Amino acid sequence: MAVETTVAAIASPPGMGAVGMIRVSGPEAFSCVSDCLPKGQDAGQFAERYAKLTRIVDANGETVDEVLITCFHGPRSYTGEDTVEIACHGGVLVMRRVLQGLLDVGIEPAGAGEFSQRAFMNGKMDLTQAEAVMDLISAQTDLALRAAHEQLQGTLGDESEAIREEILGIAAHIEAYIDFPEEDIDTDTGAALLGRLGAVADSISRLLQTAEQGRILREGVRTVIFGAPNAGKSSLLNKLLGYERAIVSDIEGTTRDTVEEVVNLQGIPVRLIDTAGMRESEDVVEAQGVQRTRDQVETADLILEVVDGTQPLVHHLGDDELSGRHHLLVINKSDLREHADWAEQQGVRISCMAGEGLDELSNVIAAELSMGTGEWGGHAVAINARHQACLKRAQAALASAQATLQEGMGAEFVSIELRDAMEAIGEIAGRIDTEELLGEIFSSFCIGK
Repeated sequence: MAVETTVAAIASPPGMGAVGMIRVSGPEAFSCVSDCLPKGQDAGQFAERYAKLTRIVDANGETVDEVLITCFHGPRSYTGEDTVEIACHGGVLVMRRVLQGLLDVGIEPAGAGEFSQRAFMNGKMDLTQAEAVMDLISAQTDLALRAAHEQLQGTLGDESEAIREEILGIAAHIEAYIDFPEEDIDTDTGAALLGRLGAVADSISRLLQTAEQGRILREGVRTVIFGAPNAGKSSLLNKLLGYERAIVSDIEGTTRDTVEEVVNLQGIPVRLIDTAGMRESEDVVEAQGVQRTRDQVETADLILEVVDGTQPLVHHLGDDELSGRHHLLVINKSDLREHADWAEQQGVRISCMAGEGLDELSNVIAAELSMGTGEWGGHAVAINARHQACLKRAQAALASAQATLQEGMGAEFVSIELRDAMEAIGEIAGRIDTEELLGEIFSSFCIGK
């Protein structure tokens, strides 16, 4: 892809740090950066991939900052274009002044994800790898990091491309019958084609089964800590986090809004949500908190119902609200005398005060969600919502092609369905793309990447 513009952006996180990074990419990268260097220095003549100590100067020749510059000649760069990376001091003001100097000599500010989009458009990576860049940056656990690395290596792109090529082979077979209409698809040939379509459909189904895993790796397990006031919900949140995040008090109604934090549980991000205690209240603010608790329960992946084991049995959720949901009963205050009502209740007994039973609770949560390394450790691919939508479209098109073939309809109809399936699969890795699709994907990237 020929790009006429040269862009620049701060590529390091906002705020103050020891070192800041500014990235420049485009056909005029070397010449424009040279305009910001002391007279006689030409960035295009710097040794490629070697850091060069120099200065960035303003229009009057005054030093803005002493920097290290590394030049990458296209196509041997991240974007596939001439690229310059400027490592300067990490102060907010100095980075802004260096960037402004670059913009003053004709470079344009980069948009969100523009460097990765240029890398995709220049064939340096497919669309799944580009998406993996942000997954890698935002990974919160080792498993999420590994899944992002696998996708960045092209695992998902390779698998989707293998599926597309298999469909292409079947489509070519069907096209032969269209080109020679006197030849009908005989029974044996039809059965063989159905078998191949079934195998492709199975491959798509296996990828679709990783959708929930992918969502959890990227977003975390929405885990709502639910129960009556003073049952120990906030104490449990603090214990699982390992620090005091929520206010703990003997006064009922202390928690009036949801408190949300993420904890790493056996490699899976668990998004813990502490909620207001369930009770009837005339306090308007507390009543709103209770309603928010119910709203959180409705969207939870896992409900941890925390109860006070020293008090009589009371359930705040009906069977209909728990039907088909991941739900664990957590009986707190096990260091005290347990009320007889709980004797026959199956649950995890803990003491937030004494710190007892928390390891067992972690293991039970992992088992409830099938989160052990045996279930998760062997997966190399975890698709996201966009991949899932593409695969479902392809799956539906293949099912229609199979039905058409079984009904003995014309090869032309089968061919149309197969083309739809190929188009849907091709969108996963960006073999078939639209400007709207690319805009949606890269708009979620951080500026500078």
